[in-house]
Amino acid sequence: MNKIKVKTTIVEIDGDEMTRIMWQMVKDRLLLPYLDMNLEYYDLGLKKRDETDDKITLDAAEAIKKHGVGVKCATITPNKDRVKEYSLKQEWKSPNGTIRAALDGTVFRAPILVKNIPPAVRSWKKPIHIGRHAYGDVYKNCEFRVPEAGKAELVFTSAEGKELFRGTIQDFKGPGVIQGIHNTDKSIASFAKACFTYAYDQKLHLWLGTKDTISKTYDAQFRKIFEEEYKKNWEQKFKDADLEYFFTLIDDTVARIMKTEGGMLWACKNYDGDVMSDMLGSAYGSLAMMTSVLVSPQGFYEFEASHGTVQKHYYKHLKGERTSSNSMALIFAWSGCLRKRGELDNAPEVVEFADKLEAAAKETVESGIMTGDLMLVAKESSTNKKVYTEEFIDEVAKRLQKKLK
Repeated sequence: MNKIKVKTTIVEIDGDEMTRIMWQMVKDRLLLPYLDMNLEYYDLGLKKRDETDDKITLDAAEAIKKHGVGVKCATITPNKDRVKEYSLKQEWKSPNGTIRAALDGTVFRAPILVKNIPPAVRSWKKPIHIGRHAYGDVYKNCEFRVPEAGKAELVFTSAEGKELFRGTIQDFKGPGVIQGIHNTDKSIASFAKACFTYAYDQKLHLWLGTKDTISKTYDAQFRKIFEEEYKKNWEQKFKDADLEYFFTLIDDTVARIMKTEGGMLWACKNYDGDVMSDMLGSAYGSLAMMTSVLVSPQGFYEFEASHGTVQKHYYKHLKGERTSSNSMALIFAWSGCLRKRGELDNAPEVVEFADKLEAAAKETVESGIMTGDLMLVAKESSTNKKVYTEEFIDEVAKRLQKKLK
């Protein structure tokens, strides 16, 4: 069959460990036989980031700005153990955090629903989407290991050199730790606009939860800016569409989420979104059963795997042992990227391919053929069969080939 032409360049960002292995399998068996793509490739494997002093991560972000659409594999954010394991120059920052900051983007995640894997929370009938603010907080922090007794202060000096604020963080009587985090009104406003736009387009209620009773300045600014954006641009639109904007404290939000039927976009600060998206992914079946897309205010898109690099499986793979690793999130990262590229290029045949790829993947799981993580949560059936990593991808390939014929 003739290959489907993808008109415009896609930025491909490779990653680490087991997801890197699966990434190549997905390309070789599900994409390259059917698509004629121009891929601008960036290797964000940990060693390459170390070799380039992490410049390659910024280069990848700039490429997304240039071409509009990118797709990213999972990558390692190194800790001290990883520095030793890979003989790194330093603990490089999260590549996801670097790219998010460069694009000023918001991360939206949603579960991949299949008929034979019911949510762990019985009340959930509809998907719960997560909107994660992809800037600031602990991901762009300044922190210090306090070695001895002393005073830690928060100081702000204006551009003109005038000290506008000085406050005591803690009078230390001995060793401890301090951390400074920040955010900007501009970034929070972009986040708010992105969330209201996404919720309105997807016909979802929008929930926001912060802890403004404790953080009366930092968290309160999120609540204030969201309320201003809603009143100015969305209140009537939401009412006309029978949609609700709802604010409550973050701990109350979590309690309510557990009893709701779903069907909303949950707007979260950066750290909250990082944690809660994994909680939702696990509750809907697996961390590999979540889509993830970074959307910038300028209209740039980066689709990614929503989980980590599957380190334990990679070590087994290096020993020559077979693994049963779930590639669904990687497949949906590519399908989401291709769908958006097709929409922007006005190429319905590319969009149709993306739809068929997703359908083939979901039908594989629904037929009972799945990886080990899903066997633990799927409905019991005589047709259920645990398969190895490459076998699952091959089964998806069989179904995709039939759909394309």
